[in-house]
Amino acid sequence: MIDACKPDLSRFIMVFFMLLLVGSNPAVAGETRKTPHLRFFGFTLVDVGHDDPLDQVAKTNYLDEVAGFTNTADILVVKPENIVSRMEAMKSLAVKPYVHVYPLFFEQTGSDGPSGSKYTLRKDYREQWSLFISRNSLKTRQKDLAAFYLGEEPTWNGISAGDLRAASDLIKATVPRVPILIVEAYPSIAELEVPKSADWVGFDRYFVRNPAKDPTYLKEFALLKSKLSSPRQKLVVVMDAHYRPDAHGAFGLSASDMTDVALSYFDLAKSDPKVVALFAYMWPGGFDGPETMGARQLSRKTRRAYELIGKAITAK
Repeated sequence: MIDACKPDLSRFIMVFFMLLLVGSNPAVAGETRKTPHLRFFGFTLVDVGHDDPLDQVAKTNYLDEVAGFTNTADILVVKPENIVSRMEAMKSLAVKPYVHVYPLFFEQTGSDGPSGSKYTLRKDYREQWSLFISRNSLKTRQKDLAAFYLGEEPTWNGISAGDLRAASDLIKATVPRVPILIVEAYPSIAELEVPKSADWVGFDRYFVRNPAKDPTYLKEFALLKSKLSSPRQKLVVVMDAHYRPDAHGAFGLSASDMTDVALSYFDLAKSDPKVVALFAYMWPGGFDGPETMGARQLSRKTRRAYELIGKAITAK
């Protein structure tokens, strides 16, 4: 029999962690009005065709798992395909897609870029883009999109400043109300040239325990800010929300540390009025190797932190 006078230990622990998380985050405690600049929160690899090998089901769309606490998610296009039904599915759940469009513009042409790959503009990029816009009537659906993700570590992958600018300028001339997103790899921030037509800029560096206070990370963050080419441009913060035993472990991080890592990224995003979005890499596992856990494989405590952060930003 259960002693009705004895506290339920599991419930006590859950409530304790809830209070701990809420108490350590002013936004979670109902102070989102103090950070109106931070408007978007979402995970990567939500609708990109990736089937998480760490679960037991065939699944490549994870919108149902994240829509309750996010307001943006990614869609990947590799050709000028029709994505209206995918956009509408997100819209029905108050989620705006940011669409990976760089395959429509760039193709690998060599191996002499800093990453070991070199990408250049496709000869038919104008035709590819025009067909994609037409098939999805995007000129009349601009309000339904969060952003076009054009720059996938562009400088790191050998894309020239001229090619990046040409692609960005074409997008802005076609659908001017949709922000253009560029995310650079941290080793190439110094060489990055941000097109004036771009709108949101970020960089990725993972395996950092406390990015909000880490001197190296903050130096790179400041360098990125110095690369903005227009006063209207905004920043995005890319959160480390996965766990690779080899890489994270080499930096002294355990899977249980990812809760504190998430909260630190949130603190950083809240602290700078230039930051418009917090994107978390990544929701499903297995993308960077068979042992890589995505956010959905991390502990219940860590996942709850993501939910609280997301609800604080999105007011869902």
